[in-house]
Amino acid sequence: MEKIVFLDSATIPSHICIPSPSFPHQWESFEETSSDDVLNRLKDATIAITNKVILNAELLAQLPSLKLIAIAATGYNNVDTDWCKANNLPVCNIRGYATRSVPEHVIALAFALRRNLNAYHRDIELGVWKEKNQFCFFTHPIGDITGATLGVIGSGSLGQAVAILAKAVGMNVIRVERKDVTSAREGYVSFEEALMQADILTLHCPLSDATRNLIGEKEFAKMKPTSILINTGRGGLVDETALVEALKKGEIAGAGVDVFTEEPATNSNPLLAHSGLPNLILTPHVAWGSDSSLQTLANQLTDNLNAFIKGHPNNLV
Repeated sequence: MEKIVFLDSATIPSHICIPSPSFPHQWESFEETSSDDVLNRLKDATIAITNKVILNAELLAQLPSLKLIAIAATGYNNVDTDWCKANNLPVCNIRGYATRSVPEHVIALAFALRRNLNAYHRDIELGVWKEKNQFCFFTHPIGDITGATLGVIGSGSLGQAVAILAKAVGMNVIRVERKDVTSAREGYVSFEEALMQADILTLHCPLSDATRNLIGEKEFAKMKPTSILINTGRGGLVDETALVEALKKGEIAGAGVDVFTEEPATNSNPLLAHSGLPNLILTPHVAWGSDSSLQTLANQLTDNLNAFIKGHPNNLV
């Protein structure tokens, strides 16, 4: 009988049903697990499920019973996959489950920032309408989405889905080449050109040494002062301090951020420290989290476990 331990089950809301695996098993679930408790909770486990709990080489070396790590998310930078490959420990993840939820979140942020909805809401709360004494007032520019140019960094399933939805609402979409590539592929715009062309830049690439701080001070200086940055990818893709400075100096017009360098983010994070900026919208890593996407994730998680036990593992990383 397999022993399955889910280390951070609170990352999936309680109203989402995780189907029971089809093989004999013991299921143990913890809403959250601190680094001090991981070893004890996994000591007899044959299958570990984690969303964000870190499983490093030192820890994994002490878990000889472990047969599979199932990640309840797409990103797997919390697991030492190099160690797992060297020691023949399979790791699987979830794929393609949020291709509705993330694109809708991106487009929602694009509309809100392009039309300065947050800024106008804030002005009403501050009493600006009463001061103006008119039926309406224009304290911030209002831009259209139709005809705007969207630069998509990342050509995976999410980037592609965002592009489809953006085109449906009348946006011009450009696919952005990797930063370190000198000659852009056919159908792609070079990274430098995209910085200068895009009205809205949206990030959907993995976080790695090559993409860490992909957008920083130098990149903001090349963007249009009317441009918007949206990050629903990974927090480390953007230099958060540089982003705040770019917003305050007017180097870009706005930003929508769903992911942070450390999560949960604290008040020491420069974005939270400046969360009152009218052109900054923050959400707590929920772009992926529509009910339909969460149920798809839960179903795929169980499918991955069943496939592994049957000898035909899915979604290995």
